[in-house]
Amino acid sequence: MSTTPPPDKTPDRHFRTDHLKADLGRRSVRGGVVTMVSQGATFALGMAATMVLARLLTPQDFGMVAMVAAVTGFIAMFKDMGLSMATIQKDTVTHHQISTLLWVNVAISIVIGIVIAACAVPISWFYDEPRLINITLVSAAAMPLSGLIIQHQALLKRQMRFGALAGIETTAVTIGVTTAVVMAYGDAGYWALVLMPIVAAVVRVTATWVVCGWRPGRPVRHSGVRAMLRFGGHLTGFDFVNYFARNLDNVLIGRAWGSDALGQYNKAYTLLLMPIRQINGPIAAVAIPALSRLQDDPDRFRSYYLKGVSVVAFLTMPLATFLFVAADDVIALLLGPQWTEAVVIFRYLAISAVVQPICNAAGWLYVSLGRGVRMLKWGGFSSAVLVASFGIGLPFGASGVALSYALAVLALTVPCLMYGTHQTPVGLRGLFTTVAAPMVGSLLAAGGAWSALGWLPDDWGAAARLTIGVVVHAAIYLAMIIVMARGLISMCAQWFRIGRR
Repeated sequence: MSTTPPPDKTPDRHFRTDHLKADLGRRSVRGGVVTMVSQGATFALGMAATMVLARLLTPQDFGMVAMVAAVTGFIAMFKDMGLSMATIQKDTVTHHQISTLLWVNVAISIVIGIVIAACAVPISWFYDEPRLINITLVSAAAMPLSGLIIQHQALLKRQMRFGALAGIETTAVTIGVTTAVVMAYGDAGYWALVLMPIVAAVVRVTATWVVCGWRPGRPVRHSGVRAMLRFGGHLTGFDFVNYFARNLDNVLIGRAWGSDALGQYNKAYTLLLMPIRQINGPIAAVAIPALSRLQDDPDRFRSYYLKGVSVVAFLTMPLATFLFVAADDVIALLLGPQWTEAVVIFRYLAISAVVQPICNAAGWLYVSLGRGVRMLKWGGFSSAVLVASFGIGLPFGASGVALSYALAVLALTVPCLMYGTHQTPVGLRGLFTTVAAPMVGSLLAAGGAWSALGWLPDDWGAAARLTIGVVVHAAIYLAMIIVMARGLISMCAQWFRIGRR
C-alpha cells in the first residue's frame, strides 16, 4: 500500500500552484463572484455604519482621526515591503522562503509601531491638537498585529482561496464596525473611530491563522529570498511615492484649513471610494494571481487582462458618473445636513473616479509581469504631478484641492495606459476599444439622469430622488451598452466562455 499522503495533505500544499492552471478561468470567475458578494455585504454594513456614525459623531471627530491616519498610514505602508505580492507573483516558493519573509514582516511591523509612537508628540504639535497624542499611541500599539498575517494572506491569494479570504474579511469588518457603533452610542466620541480598525485587525489575525493552516518555521539565511526582497522593494518604492501623493492633500488641508474642513474632505473622499473599491478590489485580487500564472502565455494573458478591464469599466464608470450627478442627494441621505460642504468636494472627486479604476488596472501588468522598476518610475512621475495639483488647489480650500486633483488624474490617464502597456502582451488600441463603450454609455446616462433629477420637485426626499435617478441612469446606460460594439451581450458571453475553461 502506498504511503504517499493525499495531495491536500502534503507538506508543500500551501505553496504549489500547478493544479490551478487547468481550471484557472472557472476559479477566477468563482473567486471574483465570491469576493464581490462578500465586498457587497461589507460595503452595505460599512455604509450603514457610516450613516450612523456620521450622525453620532462630528466632522471634527473624523477630522482628528484623519490627521493621525495621514501620518501613521504613511509609515505603516512599509510593514508589507511588497513581500505579499512577491509571494503571489513568484512561480515557485518554499516553506523556508515564506517563513523568512514572515519574520521580516513581523520585525518591520514592530519597528513601525515604535516609530509611530515616537511621532505622537510631533503630530500633536504640527496640528496644535493635544488629543492626537493618545490617538497616535493607541494606533501604534496595534501595528505589530499586521505583520503576523501578511504572508498567510498572500498564500491564500496564491492558492486562489478567495472564499476563505472573503469570509475572514467579512467577519473582521462586521465585528469592527459593530464595536464602533456601540462605542459611538456610548458617547465614546472619536475613540469609536480609533478602535474600529484595531478590533477588526485582531479578528483578522486570529481568523487568518486558523483558516490558512500554515505555520512558519525559523528564518533561514540563504533561502533564496533576495530576488523577492528586491521585487518587494520596488513595489514599496511605488507605494511610498503613491501614498505620499494620495495623502498629502489631507495633511495640507488639515494644516491650512483645520479639522472641520479636513473632516468634510476626508469623508467625501472615503464615501466616494467605498463603492469603487468594492468593485475594483475583488477583481484586482483575483486578476493578479491569475495573470501571474499566465506570464508565459501571451495570448491568454492578453485576453484575460482585457476581459478583466472590461468588467471594471462596465461597473465603475456608470457608478462614478451617477455619483457625480446625484452628489447632493447622496450626501444628504448618507451623511446628513451637517455635511453640506462635502457635496462640492464629492462631485469634483467623482470626476477622477471615472477613469482612475482603469489606470489602477495598469498595476496588474506591472505586478503580474514582475516589472517593479517600471512601476516605481511611473509612480514617481505621477506622484509629482498630483502633489503639484494639491499646491495649485490649496489656496481655494478643500474643494479647490479636490478639483485640481481630479483634473490632474484626467491629464495622467493616457500617459498611464501608454506606459503601462508598453512592451507587454496588451495593446493600447485593444485597451481603448475595451473601455470605449462603457465610457460613452456612462456619459450619456449621466446626462439623462441629470435632466431627470432637474425636473423633480425640490421638496422630494433624497431617497426618492436617488431611486428615480438610478432607474433613469441604469436604463440609458444598459440601452447604450447593448447597441454599441462589444457591449453587454458580448462581454457576458466572453465571461461565460472563461468560466467554462
